[in-house]
Amino acid sequence: MINTDFVSRVTACGADCVCDAPMKNHTTFHIGGPADYYITACSVMQLENILSLCRELSIDYMIIGNGSNLLICDEGLRKAVIRLGGEFKDISVSENKITCGAGTTLSKLCSVAHGSSLSGLEFAFGIPGTVGGAVFMNAGAYGGEMRDVLTTVTHLTPEGKVETVPADTLELSYRHSVYKSNDCIILKAEFSLTPDDKDEIKARMDDFMNRRITKQPLEFPSAGSVFKRPEGAFAGALIEQCGLKGTCVGGAQVSEKHSGFIVNIGNATCKDVMDLVALVQKKVKDETGYTLEREIIHLK
Repeated sequence: MINTDFVSRVTACGADCVCDAPMKNHTTFHIGGPADYYITACSVMQLENILSLCRELSIDYMIIGNGSNLLICDEGLRKAVIRLGGEFKDISVSENKITCGAGTTLSKLCSVAHGSSLSGLEFAFGIPGTVGGAVFMNAGAYGGEMRDVLTTVTHLTPEGKVETVPADTLELSYRHSVYKSNDCIILKAEFSLTPDDKDEIKARMDDFMNRRITKQPLEFPSAGSVFKRPEGAFAGALIEQCGLKGTCVGGAQVSEKHSGFIVNIGNATCKDVMDLVALVQKKVKDETGYTLEREIIHLK
């Protein structure tokens, strides 16, 4: 049931709030039932006010980026989903450092780095996420990771304190950071990059993008790689080895282009995807001995 008092007080602090918002419109998988509240916070003060209201009225909440690594249940979310906009998309450049808000898209960050003749973020060009999500997951591709260039992160603690901490305190490892367990909200990040020739930076960006277009099923909605890379193997190769390429459950399909992806080929449900994930995990385990750990985040 929608709490009208909560809605009116959120809007009174200047934030946009949509009730019963279909989450399929806010994820790259195009899957997910309605969230009770979908809120856009445009400043730290607005965010703090919204979180305070959530606590006062016992409304659960979560922060969302570009929805590029999320699978949201068909029943929807009985909580406030908060997106970071406004000042959380600000970017500034000073010498070889770029500071940007957590709501900045990686494509925008990479474009600013290129325009400033700064190298180090080329690997992230084409990853369909935000800076906050990329730090949260320590996103990476083509031999690069966020931890390679990240210097500091500013976050909001559960106690309401704004802190700036060095990257080497964040337990950054393969698809992991301390933010998976500390309940802090990432507000902005600083990156230290290397001056380089603008044309050479662009060439590397174009090369990585062409690889994505050639090898990944970008023509279908998905949440990127479904499984983490198991030690000593590659998830996509194991799945293909087991003859699962093209396997469907409802509208969900193991991509015919890259077996590490599950794609939405037409009105797939969350249940379709999770049933297909379970099928893949079982067959790969039975036939190869490898246990595939899910990388996409399932929210319910």
